[in-house]
Amino acid sequence: MTDRALRLLRQDRRLAELAAFPFDFDLDRAAHGHVEEVRLASGGPLETVAGDDTGGTYFVCADGSMLYADSEGAAGIIGSSVDEALELVIGLPGWRGYTRLSPDDGEEKILACVAETEDEIRECYGIDEERAELRAALGFPKRSPVELVGRLRAALLRTEPEFVLLNADEGCAYHRIGPAGPPLWEPVLAAGRADLARLREGDRTAWRDVAEDPVRRRITLRAAQFDRAEGDRELLRHLLRHETRSSMTDELRLAAMLVGLHGDTRDLPLLLEVRETDFDTACGLSGMPEPGASAEELQQWARALDESMFGTDPSDEPVSTWTDLARDQGMTDLARATLIRELDNIYMDIYMDQSSLRRPEASHTLATAPLSGLARDFEELGDLSQALRAQRLYAALQATAWDRASARRTLARLEREAGRLPQAADSLAAVRDALATPGDDSLRHWQQVNLGCYIAEEHYQLTLALADAGRLEEARALLMDADAIRGELSEHAANGVRELAERTAARVREAN
Repeated sequence: MTDRALRLLRQDRRLAELAAFPFDFDLDRAAHGHVEEVRLASGGPLETVAGDDTGGTYFVCADGSMLYADSEGAAGIIGSSVDEALELVIGLPGWRGYTRLSPDDGEEKILACVAETEDEIRECYGIDEERAELRAALGFPKRSPVELVGRLRAALLRTEPEFVLLNADEGCAYHRIGPAGPPLWEPVLAAGRADLARLREGDRTAWRDVAEDPVRRRITLRAAQFDRAEGDRELLRHLLRHETRSSMTDELRLAAMLVGLHGDTRDLPLLLEVRETDFDTACGLSGMPEPGASAEELQQWARALDESMFGTDPSDEPVSTWTDLARDQGMTDLARATLIRELDNIYMDIYMDQSSLRRPEASHTLATAPLSGLARDFEELGDLSQALRAQRLYAALQATAWDRASARRTLARLEREAGRLPQAADSLAAVRDALATPGDDSLRHWQQVNLGCYIAEEHYQLTLALADAGRLEEARALLMDADAIRGELSEHAANGVRELAERTAARVREAN
C-alpha cells in the first residue's frame, strides 16, 4: 500500500486546495461521510478519505485499494493504492466519462475523448499549470492519457467480487462503474479446464487425483460439457465410475449423458450399473435404455437428456450451477457477489412488474422458490444478513397459511441466529396468527405433521436465547406460547420436542 501522496496533501494546505479544485478530490469532504451508510459485502473495512462536489466519496480499503462511490448508487475501484488513484484523478480530471473506454478502442479515440472533455473544462478554469504543479509536488510522472485509461480499466475490473459496496441498511449492492468483467462461469471453470487438459494428455496422477476429489471431478465434468471431444470416452467413463460416490448429482447425470453420446453399446453395462447404485440414482436415471438397446437408442436417450438439461453454452446454465461450484472451490466472495446481484434483480422485478417470478402456466401466481433458494445459499455462505433479506421477501410473498407459517418460522430462526431477538419474536407472533386465523384449509393438519414440531421447536429455541440475553419477561411469555403450541400437537409430535421443552423450562426457572 502506498499513500505518500495522501500524506503530502494532508500536510500541505496549498496542495490539498489544488487537489480539491480543479481536480475535485476534496479532503475536507471526508468529514461529512458518504450520502448514506455503506459497507463492503466481503466485510472489509472502509476509510473515507475524500469527496467530490457531486456527492461522490473516495474510500480506502484494507489492501490500500481506492474505491469511489457516486451519489447515484454506483461504485468501483479506481486504483490499487491511493497514490495510483490520485495520479489518475489528476492526470484525467474527466475520468468519470472514460469508464467505458478500453485500450482496445485505440489511441486516436481515447485522445480525442480526453481532449474534448479537457477543452470543456478549460473553458471554465485552468488545469494545465495546476496539474503540472501537483504532479511535481507529489512526485508523479507525466503519463499519457492512453496509459491512464488502461490503468483505470484494469482497476475497475478488480471491483468484483471483493469490493462490492452495499447500502448498509437495505443490503442492496451498488451498480458497477465501468466494464462488467468476465462471466461467472469463466473463473469457475478455469481449474476444471486445466484438469481436463491434463486428463487428455494422459497424466495418470491427474486421473487419480481428479477422480478422487469430488469438487475437482464435478468441475472437470462441467468443463467436458462445454468442450466435447471424440477421444474423451475413457476419461468420461473413469469420472462416471467415481461420481457414483456422490450418489445422484447433476454431474452424475451429465457424465452418463456424455458417455451415452458416444453411442457405444459396450458402455451399457457400466451405465446400468451406475443407475443401480442406489435408490436415488435409479430414480434419477430411470429413462436410461435397457440391456440390448441399440447404439441409436443409446444416443437418442443421451441427446434428449442433453437438450433438456445440459447443452454446450455455459451462459445457458442456471446461475446456481456456477455459484455452487464457486462456493465449493472456496470462491466465497465471487459466489456472494453474484447471489446479491441476483437478489437485487428480483427486488427490482417485484418493484416493476414481477415478470421474472410469474409462472408461465399461471401468470396470476408467483414462483417464489428462487428466493427461498437464495436464502439457503446465503446461509451456507455464512451471510445471514443477505439470507434474512431473501427470506423476508420470500415470506412476504406467500399466499397460503401453510406457506406463510413455514416461511415465517424459518425467518424467525435466521433472525435468532443473527442475534435479532425482537424481530424473531415478531416473526413467531406472525406464525401464531397464521395458525389461529389461517384463512384457508392448508393448515388443517398442522398438529400432526413436522411443521408443528418445527414451530414448537423454534419457540423453545428463541425462549432459550431470550433467557440467555437476560430478557426474562419476554422469555417467560414466549415459553407460555411454546407450551400452548406443544399442547396442540399430536402425542407423537409433542414427544419429539419434549426434551427441548423441559430444558427450556429449566433454563427459564434458573434465570428467574
